[in-house]
Amino acid sequence: MGLFPQFLVDAVLLGGLYCLMAVGLSLAYGVTRIINFAHGEFIMLGAYGAYLLAAHAHIDPLLALPLVAVAVALIAFLIFKVCLERVLDAPHTNQILLLFAVGLVLQNVVALIMTGDDRSVSTPYALTATEIAGLSLPHGRAIAFLVSLILAAALVLWLRRTELGRATQAVAQSRDAATLMGINVIRMYALSFMISAALGAASGCVVSFLLTVSPFMGFHMLVKGFAIVVLGGLGSIAGTFVASFVLAFAETGVAYFVNEGGGWAEGVALAVLLVVLIIRPSGILGRATEGN
Repeated sequence: MGLFPQFLVDAVLLGGLYCLMAVGLSLAYGVTRIINFAHGEFIMLGAYGAYLLAAHAHIDPLLALPLVAVAVALIAFLIFKVCLERVLDAPHTNQILLLFAVGLVLQNVVALIMTGDDRSVSTPYALTATEIAGLSLPHGRAIAFLVSLILAAALVLWLRRTELGRATQAVAQSRDAATLMGINVIRMYALSFMISAALGAASGCVVSFLLTVSPFMGFHMLVKGFAIVVLGGLGSIAGTFVASFVLAFAETGVAYFVNEGGGWAEGVALAVLLVVLIIRPSGILGRATEGN
């Protein structure tokens, strides 16, 4: 069997992981209109939470995921109340600098406590694979894809079927109109920020058994997540889903079909971002006007 079927499998699985990394960032911007430059550190905290529970309590990262997500969400709530709530009406530059500083503080606190050494989480399924009709299905990537699918579906159902979810969407569409409807806007901001952080922590739990864990892993995750969110359209969750797979297919295609393409994958992904934004500045599913 040729490379193309295996390419499709690997690209789809990678797209699921990218979606999980970026959807929380998209949610936070869609509601608060603030780009969370500490999102990569929330992913890092999730990865360390999974590592610590696996190393000291022998809890599988997938079983640790709910506990870690709640813990990181509470940390995000403290950050929101202490820092972010005070700059909600400040210029975007102030908000970006504040969250960038928060990310640096989290990164360095973890580096001081855990040192800068790379860690890893060993699980029975991380490095195993199943052969199906000549195709290799890596168990770790497949599990990451399923987790992403489940959490993405849960997020969409929460937004569409629950009162809090609909209130969150109302705030995202118009802060003033939501206030007139009696919605506590600040509370919705805090809730969306916490859910965003929890989703980031969930992706960290998944990444913990796929990649090495370090205090400095968050920046790379942030850059990739930010590229996906911009490509899909700032604040568009549907656009984030589409952009995740666009970038995954672009990177995997180069790695598979270009000689020594593994080293070019990141550059090609950014090239795709550049081309799409030149053709459609608002992103794949973003609106041409402000808001989403």
